[in-house]
Amino acid sequence: MALFHRKRSTTADAGRATTRATAVLEADPALAALTGDYTIDPAHSRIGFTVRHAMVTNVRGSFGAYEGRLHLDGSDPARSTAALDVETASVDTGIADRDAHLRGTDFFDSDAFPLMTFRSTAAGQVDAGTYRVTGDLTIKDVTRPLTVDLEFQGAATDVYGAERVGFEGSAEILRSDWGLTWNAALEAGGVMVSDKVRLTFDISAVKAA
Repeated sequence: MALFHRKRSTTADAGRATTRATAVLEADPALAALTGDYTIDPAHSRIGFTVRHAMVTNVRGSFGAYEGRLHLDGSDPARSTAALDVETASVDTGIADRDAHLRGTDFFDSDAFPLMTFRSTAAGQVDAGTYRVTGDLTIKDVTRPLTVDLEFQGAATDVYGAERVGFEGSAEILRSDWGLTWNAALEAGGVMVSDKVRLTFDISAVKAA
């Protein structure tokens, strides 16, 4: 779906007419129908991450328990908002011992800090199919800005009559920025876990009735 169309305008400059391409974005009227409040559906969404392990391979994981809320404004994307609460104890990499380590004090310290949260502070449109959301990500007691580019995947009514929208996106962070600094040196050089973490978001959200 084409989200926006560029249009041209004519302006006078020192008495002469000149034509220029403007940055004015005219919203697709079809998007107005998407305006409303949405709840992220965990059964059809995934919040994941990828981190380099032992300098040679990637470990992938996800969080199984979270709640998310979106307010979408199809006519003015800058008025859109997002909020996400993730249970850190729900981390799942497929290895029980590794997951227990991640829940412990070396990483998330899930007993003391059961949630990591995201609250948007700004939203906007990047191009014809992409939104950019900036907000505050809090892990443990540290809050820092995070920007995520999300590609709009479309909207549909499912077989149960629920109106859904889909988004897919990613962002890269340095875990040390949030105080997640545990590591172990490798004998051949380097470290066990990379500082850089890639976050991935596959979101299906249901519109409130």
